Order: sequence, then structure tokens, then C-alpha cells
Amino acid sequence: MKIFILCGGLGTRLDYEGTLKAKAMIRIGSQPVLKHIIDNFCDQNFNEFVLCLGHKSESITNYFFKENKKKIVTLKRTKLHSRIKFKLKNKIAFIDLVYTGKYSGTGGRIKIAYDMLKLKEDIFMTYSDGLSNVSIKKIINFHYNHSSLVTLTAVRPKQRYGILKINNNKISYFDNTKKKSDVYVNGGFFVISSNAIKYIKHFKIYWEKEPMNYIKSKKKLFAYKHNGFWQSMDTMKDKNDLNYLYKKNKFLWKIKKYN
Repeated sequence: MKIFILCGGLGTRLDYEGTLKAKAMIRIGSQPVLKHIIDNFCDQNFNEFVLCLGHKSESITNYFFKENKKKIVTLKRTKLHSRIKFKLKNKIAFIDLVYTGKYSGTGGRIKIAYDMLKLKEDIFMTYSDGLSNVSIKKIINFHYNHSSLVTLTAVRPKQRYGILKINNNKISYFDNTKKKSDVYVNGGFFVISSNAIKYIKHFKIYWEKEPMNYIKSKKKLFAYKHNGFWQSMDTMKDKNDLNYLYKKNKFLWKIKKYN
């Protein structure tokens, strides 16, 4: 199954760095977050990737064709679509880099790349800013066991702020331990059946809006619950938190054993 990674976001909440490069190229330790994501999929024996490029796409293509030129074999290279073989430590990844426009929506990026590659198959999709030790194989098995049209991964992030309960303007409860939330949110790891792609009607559409809402109305949207590590990199604080884990050799997003 091909792994689509959406790499076209603007990264506007990552201060000045987000204006210089694609969000996928912001580094956790010595490597871009995108490389950590690719490594994690390859560690689970998934090595076919489609990178949907947009904002600052040249920072991603330069990472492969300039910074890592000795590690790649170029199989195809055009203005809108390149295909490379990327040598990792113990794996080989095949990567399609598809330019999907600067202003396309998340759904539009999927549709543009899917059509450009002339695919007719189910795909896995994630974003270029989320790290997790979720088992990809388990999500896929869950998807087919439930005859799902789309399966998303539901996660419970840590609370960002202290929790208060207030009665008559007096605080009756205060908890600043940053426990996990009781609410599940979209963790950004999807299995998307080929029949779901047709609900992406135009290139500006956002996957998380009309397509997902329509599929939900048909009761074909399922959630795989993941209670392990998950963290997105939306802000500078998120980036700093992930870099802190990296410096402490706490690679909590790495799956310990593939199963």
C-alpha cells in the first residue's frame, strides 16, 4: 500500500522558520521530521511513498537531490513529478515527489497526486508533522475487518493547559499535570479506500471537510483508537518538546517491534 504524505502546508505557527522551508523539513535532531516519518513506515515494512508537495516544495526536493544526492537513484524527474529510490540505513524507499500546487486543499493534494500517478488502489495517508508509534498494519487490518471506506486514527493528546472547575466564581478543582485528554481527536493516520477518492470534487477541497463528512453520513467512517505515543508539530513548543525527547534518546514515536 502506498503511503501518501501531505507536505504542502504553510507552517504559519512555526515562526520565521516556517516561511523559509516546508514544514516537513523542520528538523527534529539532525533530520527533518519527514525523514523520521519515512523511517517509521519503513521500519514497519512500508516503503512506497507519495509526497504531495506545495509550499516551499524546493526545500524538499533539495533535501533529496542535493543534500542526499549520494543516497538516491533518480528514476524520473520532471517539473511536476519525480520518482527516486532512496537508500536508508537498512532499507530502500521508493518515493514519488508530486507537486500539487501551493494553494490546494488537503483533499485536492490527494486527488491531484492520485490522478497524476494513475492509481486505482487503496492508499494510506498521513500529514508531514505527526509522529506516533501507531502500528500501521493494525490500522489497515482494522480498516478491512470493518469494511470501512475510510479509517482514521483517533488519539488522546495531552492537555496543553491546566484544568479548572469553577463554582460561583471560585475554583473548586485545579489540575496542572497535563494528563491525557478524555477527548479523542483526529491523529492524522488514514486508510482511504479507492472508492473514497471520488468524493474529492476539486483541488481546493479539504479532505477533513466535505469528503469526510459525507463518508461519515454514510456510516462508512471508522476510528481506530491508538493509546500510545502521538504528537503533532504545530507550534514552536511542539518542535522544542520533540527535540528535547530526541536529545534524551527517547524516541517514543519509534515502534519497538513490528507486528
